[in-house]
Amino acid sequence: MKLKELTKAEEQIMQILWQLNEGIVKDILEKIPEPKPAYNTVSTVVRVLEGKGFIDHKAYGNSHVYFPLVSEDDYKKFTFDKLMSNYFDNSYKSLVSFIADEKDLGLKELDELTELINKLKSQKK
Repeated sequence: MKLKELTKAEEQIMQILWQLNEGIVKDILEKIPEPKPAYNTVSTVVRVLEGKGFIDHKAYGNSHVYFPLVSEDDYKKFTFDKLMSNYFDNSYKSLVSFIADEKDLGLKELDELTELINKLKSQKK
């Protein structure tokens, strides 16, 4: 399935469903921080997510229990790949350079990154 970019509201609901593994609209609404949207708003977003193929439901009488079809890791990969292509020309060097310039990385963090890079290098040999 080809993933699509989610709106902020859709992504918020997906993050809640990834935490819960499954839930009814009321369960999702309880996890949304204040100010909470209306029940009908959440219900509409859930139906949109279902239409996009991100979630499905099991029916129990009048209740629908929703669960994710797309894993959090798959969506993370999709959004990361999109970020890399749109903003960094698919260059990890550009990404790391941006992070180093924008965030004041301490020596400990730089050492950890160096250690990670060295570990990855040794695995590639």
